[in-house]
Amino acid sequence: MKTDIEIAREAKLLPITEVAAKLGIADPECYGRYKAKVSSFGGKKGKVILVTAINPTPAGEGKTTVSIGLADGMARIGKNVCLALREPSLGPVFGIKGGATGGGRAQIAPMEDINLHFNGDFHAITSANNLLSAMIDNHIFQGNALGIENVTWHRCLDLNDRSLRSVRCGIGYNERDDHFDITAASEVMAVFCLAKDFADLKKRLGDIVIGTDRNGKDVTARMLKADEAMAILLKEAIKPNLVQTLEGTPAFVHGGPFANIAHGCNSVIATKTAMSYADYVVTEAGFGADLGAEKFFDIKCRTAGIAPSCVVLVATVRGLKYNGGVPKAETGREDLAALEKGASNLMKHIENVTGVFGMPCVVAINRFVTDTEAEIKLLERMCAERGADCVLADVWAKGGEGAEALAEAVCGRADESKAKLKFSYDLSESIKDKIADVATKVYGARGVKFTEEAERTIARLEKSGECKGLPVCIAKTQYSLSDDQTKLGRPTDFDITVREVYYRAGAGFVVAVTGKILLMPGLGKTPAAEGMTIDTQSGEIKGLF
Repeated sequence: MKTDIEIAREAKLLPITEVAAKLGIADPECYGRYKAKVSSFGGKKGKVILVTAINPTPAGEGKTTVSIGLADGMARIGKNVCLALREPSLGPVFGIKGGATGGGRAQIAPMEDINLHFNGDFHAITSANNLLSAMIDNHIFQGNALGIENVTWHRCLDLNDRSLRSVRCGIGYNERDDHFDITAASEVMAVFCLAKDFADLKKRLGDIVIGTDRNGKDVTARMLKADEAMAILLKEAIKPNLVQTLEGTPAFVHGGPFANIAHGCNSVIATKTAMSYADYVVTEAGFGADLGAEKFFDIKCRTAGIAPSCVVLVATVRGLKYNGGVPKAETGREDLAALEKGASNLMKHIENVTGVFGMPCVVAINRFVTDTEAEIKLLERMCAERGADCVLADVWAKGGEGAEALAEAVCGRADESKAKLKFSYDLSESIKDKIADVATKVYGARGVKFTEEAERTIARLEKSGECKGLPVCIAKTQYSLSDDQTKLGRPTDFDITVREVYYRAGAGFVVAVTGKILLMPGLGKTPAAEGMTIDTQSGEIKGLF
């Protein structure tokens, strides 16, 4: 069986100018033969198709793969379609999760470039973040005219490195405790992805709160005169990247916040650019629907003023049996009882999409060869009982051909939809009430507990009024609807514990950190990096998926 990278190398890619021409883009800024940046807008207002998934399992779901296959399938049935996806982070690439370019015959390309340094966007975001850190420390060293007393701003790096979770900086002259977040969880990434345009980006960068002064008042990046320099570093990065699928379908890939520790959606600018050039835009939200989709609705849709016309919920029979208690190694065997038990996870996500958010839902079963007809029929019946279409997709092996039925179902739902997006909370509510609404309505929690530290922060923010009317971004494990990754399926009678709360003024939301979630991941016992090689003569990479 060929690897993803072998399949990608065999593909005959179109020159990026031809891909751009499919959308009516005449002036792409080419980065070589197969990549470009786009800084113009068309005159369309395409329908948005959101792809989300069940809670991820080791057995696999394939959300990005299905997104890509779906777009190719829509192109095959004659639709003017474009993808809008997130950029991969080097952390998962060299860690355990892998890249973000799909798999099999449903990939975006050039796969190696996209999964590695791409067009340098992540590096620009990292540099802008750390420039601000350097200017903070320099300001303090040079006399501290602003009277900075408490620094809350953190450095970042686009790699998994648990040793950077706690560091001591400025040794010998201005010592203080600090730590690194992964770039995907940084506020600059959130600002980058939620900015409406370059002017909005500059404003949001200036609004970033880096800490407080001796009087307890906020100190911002604008007060440090760092915002313009940060914007300069991002002036090229803010332009969306245009690439293609293996079948030549246009794809914008731009921005990459994780959904478990950030808001999990590609950039507003890229999504709106795609909408302006295509009749249909297939986009995805990170991890399970309780994370990425909730944040897409409650944060991105509010910020961008958009709403999807249809939601595709990706599941696998294997993943649902794992949720039903079957060990990963045994998920290839038929087990209807375990499937029905584990499918409770899928049913909750359907209920959230259709009930909490009011959106039409199509369930895409990403098919494996081990799936049986009895298992498929069971899922079809359970989905029908909740008013959701259930369609098989075989995109890994067949690409767009394996998604034609899914494409027909999705376009049908999107074209006939008159649904109005609902949100899980009202922006006028208190911070605690917003968090509680997400926890009880979306996760199915009994309630929310707050640590003393979280209580103090919320009380201060509520008193100042600076977070009034802002959404909440909840950091939570992706593996469970709860904040305990061991609780699979559809857990009940549980509470969510919020241990920390952060105000992200530039991003325009309040972050609530739950359970044991960390903003800087670590590497596993055997990171993917150990299995990668590169030929010194040909430059050919092996082991990259």
